[in-house]
Amino acid sequence: MSDLSKITCIEDLRVVAQKRVPRMFYDYADSGSYTQSTYRDNEAAFQKIKLRQRVAVTMEGRSTRTTMAGHDVSMPVAIAPTGLTGMQHADGEILAARAAKAFGIPFTLSTMSICSLEDVAAGTDRHPFWFQLYVMRDRGFMERLIDRAKAANCSALQVTLDLQILGQRHKDIKNGLSTPPKPTISNLINLATKPRWCMGMLGTKRRTFGNIVGHVDGVGDVSSLASWTADQFDPRLNWSDVEWIKKRWGGKLILKGIMEAEDARLAAQTGADALIVSNHGGRQLDGAPATIDALPSIAQAAGKDIEVWLDSGIRSGQDVLKARALGAQGTLIGRSFLYGLGAFGQEGVAKALQIIQKELDVSMAFCGHTNINQVNSSILVPGTYPQPY
Repeated sequence: MSDLSKITCIEDLRVVAQKRVPRMFYDYADSGSYTQSTYRDNEAAFQKIKLRQRVAVTMEGRSTRTTMAGHDVSMPVAIAPTGLTGMQHADGEILAARAAKAFGIPFTLSTMSICSLEDVAAGTDRHPFWFQLYVMRDRGFMERLIDRAKAANCSALQVTLDLQILGQRHKDIKNGLSTPPKPTISNLINLATKPRWCMGMLGTKRRTFGNIVGHVDGVGDVSSLASWTADQFDPRLNWSDVEWIKKRWGGKLILKGIMEAEDARLAAQTGADALIVSNHGGRQLDGAPATIDALPSIAQAAGKDIEVWLDSGIRSGQDVLKARALGAQGTLIGRSFLYGLGAFGQEGVAKALQIIQKELDVSMAFCGHTNINQVNSSILVPGTYPQPY
């Protein structure tokens, strides 16, 4: 067990993770595309929004409990799907799913995870979790993935819409990102400084993409996997594909990657249960607006036809509170939980969730509210928060 008593914020977890996770995998998680302007703006835009402090109001009986697409949650936060999570820490997806289960929030497994659907189901005693699906050219593989998600007891499917092609992330190219790491001199030197990570990886068999290897004809090793993946993300993705997925899945459906009001209206017309205002953490279109700046327009366009959630840039409970105030029923965290995972494994993820909930709870009270479901834009200082455009 680690002593996490001095860890007080997500930034503390990031600092530890940077020391413990190999450079290529830390940089994979903690970077954006091209100039990284959108990646940085996602966080900075939250800081511009100011909260209104109220006094002499009761602060007893506070609750951060709410729902996300009909799922009861202990706070309006879910763990976002992140690729290569099992390379931040051995068996990372299983550990993060266990932490989410214990905390009472949803965990989302990425198609590009290290631990497979079946691994996470077994590792959490088949506790319901969510699965994120990429639209790929191989429709047969997609059908099998959807069927496997059903068999693993997944309770919602997230379809990512903003990765038809890959945005270039300079650090991944310079680091020679691969799973597992290629034994270059530079990589070996860096790995020698990460003994904790190396020992963890030696103790697990999960070191490649568990949802793909062994489930696709002709893909049995890293080299064949790389060539298959590079050609699989489907640039022809359109709304008819969403309709096909919805029928095949038949359950709760969430659409991820909405950044414009027009797309929000189209998403609502599909009958999906929720959409996620997301710019992929600043990893796709560099120069796109911060998600919190785009949120008011999308929430207004979506109306009551579909739940609106938000990801990208959330590093605190105050960020969650501001997103709720501007119309997001729920939020998702990616880097915030990855820092905790890379730093301290399952304990670190649990710590990240504790930090965010405490910040959310205390800040909500200072703004004069005791129930997260009653929070609206009245808690924000006029002129400091974005308006619909």
